[in-house]
Amino acid sequence: MCIIVLIVSVPAVWGQISPGELSKAHANLEGIRNCVKCHELGDKVTNEKCLACHTEIATRIQQHEGYHASSEVQGKDCSSCHNEHHGRDFDMLNLDKATFNHNLTGFQLEGKHKQIDCQACHKKEFITNPKLKDKKLTYLGLSQQCLSCHQDYHRQTLSDNCTECHNFESFKTVPNFHHNQTDFPLKGKHAEVTCVDCHRKETIDGQPFQHFAEVPHANCTSCHKDVHDNKFGQNCTQCHSEQSWAQIKGMANFDHNKTGFPLQGLHSKVACQQCHKNNYAAPLAHNRCSDCHADYHKGDFKRTNPTSDCKDCHTVKGFQFTNYTIEKHNLSNFKLNGAHMATPCFSCHKKEDRWRFRNIGSNCIDCHQNVHSGFMDDQYTLKDGCNSCHDENAWSEVSFDHSKTGFALSGVHAQTSCGACHYTKGDNGKTVQRFAQLNPSCTECHKDVHHEQFAKYGKEGCSHCHGFDDWSASKFDHNQSRFKLEGAHASVSCVSCHPQVKSKDGSYTKYTYKSIECATCHN
Repeated sequence: MCIIVLIVSVPAVWGQISPGELSKAHANLEGIRNCVKCHELGDKVTNEKCLACHTEIATRIQQHEGYHASSEVQGKDCSSCHNEHHGRDFDMLNLDKATFNHNLTGFQLEGKHKQIDCQACHKKEFITNPKLKDKKLTYLGLSQQCLSCHQDYHRQTLSDNCTECHNFESFKTVPNFHHNQTDFPLKGKHAEVTCVDCHRKETIDGQPFQHFAEVPHANCTSCHKDVHDNKFGQNCTQCHSEQSWAQIKGMANFDHNKTGFPLQGLHSKVACQQCHKNNYAAPLAHNRCSDCHADYHKGDFKRTNPTSDCKDCHTVKGFQFTNYTIEKHNLSNFKLNGAHMATPCFSCHKKEDRWRFRNIGSNCIDCHQNVHSGFMDDQYTLKDGCNSCHDENAWSEVSFDHSKTGFALSGVHAQTSCGACHYTKGDNGKTVQRFAQLNPSCTECHKDVHHEQFAKYGKEGCSHCHGFDDWSASKFDHNQSRFKLEGAHASVSCVSCHPQVKSKDGSYTKYTYKSIECATCHN
């Protein structure tokens, strides 16, 4: 019986001794028999017992390295920061990432390192110590070498000390690198050349790579093509300098006007080698633009005029300039009128990859989208063209003889905008066109306020009473109905016989009766 009491009493005693559950990290130490693994018997937790388990921390403290060896931590009890017995989900690490001074770890955060989240660096794949890799959560085990976290973009072709060229602000810039300290100082135009022009890029094993080391540079031809085909040897500096390839030594004062081809406009800025591809003394054809320039228009003009040349439209100021005037254009098969006079040339003549001036079409829909396609009868869009409604001054100006449709506009209809009848909002909120499919019935546009009392008169029923000037029943004559107003009926107010009736769709005035017998109205 005593044994049973003892077994039952143990949990109650343990509950009185333990101040609370241990965190998940120390859950394996739960139980009264494990207390002395952290506590001195009858005393508090000691640093010695903590460090006996956390040997990785103890080692760094002994080596005077890391945060726990810093002045901020020295002399403190482990338990002053890392409390226990607050439950399984308690975060005993007690790390405030926002205020934590990373400089105390021995690795100062600079530049972009200040902006990234802790977990971007403190993750398992960057930990070099196998024992620390197995820990569920640790901030230890990282190397301070750049390549321990960052991929070696240079594939061991350069120093592994990235800070020799880069800083902590961006890997894309090299503020610490100075090309003039290499064996190829950048002078003249070389100082303006982009890096990639000499240091080519490629993809290796699916990764980008740029060549910086061992780039050939013994001769100019290591990078530059010898346009002279070794005619003048490999010492390019005999004629050229690093300041400019276009400036030839001994030819700076050459007067090209004496050649019979004065250099004017953009010709004066062209490098000699662009025209003199073989040598300066060789004769060049130069009477026609096409002697040097390719026919950009691929014979479009030569088909109608074999003697045509670029200078018929262009000047030496550049091909983007033209002396082809509106007056000349109006002599063609397509005269420019209205808004077409203000339309830039490329809107019609450069619809695709290049300029075109022949067979580009002359109908409106050759340039303009037919927005009415599928909504309007083709006779108004294809047969007659857009100008059956629009003119060349502005698309918004519409002039159309509506009587051609069989529905002549009169009265208020003649003053109504086209869009009021022909453009509506669909269920999705988008504008819907209605032309060919539009029903000429009044109720197609107007609400039937009479609740189909006059439906028997068909689609033109409204016109029996109403005109197109207003909604008043100006055409209605009661004496033309089946019930003439005679005697006392002539002085009775309308509402006496035609009262307001309520229905589920709203109220309306009752006008029609099945019977006109006296008893219908009089008891």
